[in-house]
Amino acid sequence: MNCVLVVEDEQHLASGLRFNLEAEGYQVEIVETGEEALQRLVPGPTKFDAVILDVMLPGKDGFSVMSEMRQAGQFLPTLMLTARGHPDDVLRGFEAGADDYLTKPFELAILIARIRGLLRRREWVQASLNSAAAPGKPKHVFTFGDKADKSLNFDLLELCIRGQVFHLTLMEANLLRYLIDHDGEAVSRKTMLEEVWSLQEDTDTRPIDNFIVRLRRYIEDDPKRPRHLLTVRGIGYRFVA
Repeated sequence: MNCVLVVEDEQHLASGLRFNLEAEGYQVEIVETGEEALQRLVPGPTKFDAVILDVMLPGKDGFSVMSEMRQAGQFLPTLMLTARGHPDDVLRGFEAGADDYLTKPFELAILIARIRGLLRRREWVQASLNSAAAPGKPKHVFTFGDKADKSLNFDLLELCIRGQVFHLTLMEANLLRYLIDHDGEAVSRKTMLEEVWSLQEDTDTRPIDNFIVRLRRYIEDDPKRPRHLLTVRGIGYRFVA
C-alpha cells in the first residue's frame, strides 16, 4: 500500500484529502508546516512514496521545502498545490524540483489521477533499476559527447557524465528530451514554455534560463563555454550532441 505525505495547513482541505486518498487505498499522513515535512523526509530513507505539498505554509513555504528536499537528495514524486496559478509561480515550483502541480481550487478526481501518474512513474523507475542488468532489454538512454562519455537515462531520470551520476527532476529531463528531439535546431523560450510546461500565457522566461544554467553545470566541461547547450541570441537555445 502506497503512503502519501500531505503537507497542508488548511485543516478542512487536509482532512478532505486524507478521506479521499484513503478511500482510494492509500495510507496518508498529514503535517502542517514545512519544517515538519523536512523532519519526515530528510535525511535518509522514508516510508513515504509521494508528497502533496502546499506552497503557502507557515514558516518555510513549499518552494523552500521542495528545494531543500532535492538538495538533500530526496527525489520522492511531489505534487505542489498553489492558490496562485500565475505561470511564473508554476515555473518556480518546477525550478525548485516539483514533478507536477495543481492550482486551487481543484477537482479531487484530477488530484488522484495526478498522484497515480507520479506513483506509476516511480514504479517504472524501480522496474528499470531491477532489470538494468538484464541482457537485451531496451533502455531509453541517449548517449552524446565527442567520446560518447555522456548519457541520459530517461527511465531513471539520471544523467551520467564521465562516471558521475546526476539525478534530474522530471522537468529537467523533459526539457533535455525536448531539446535533444530537436538536435541542432534553435528552439525559442516561448516554444519551450508551451511544449514542455504547457504554459500559454506571457511569462517571465528567466526560470528557463535558470534551468539551462543548471543543466550546463551537469553537462558541460566548461559551463561558461558550452558545447552542447548553446545560446541562440534573441531566440533561445540549441542542443548539439
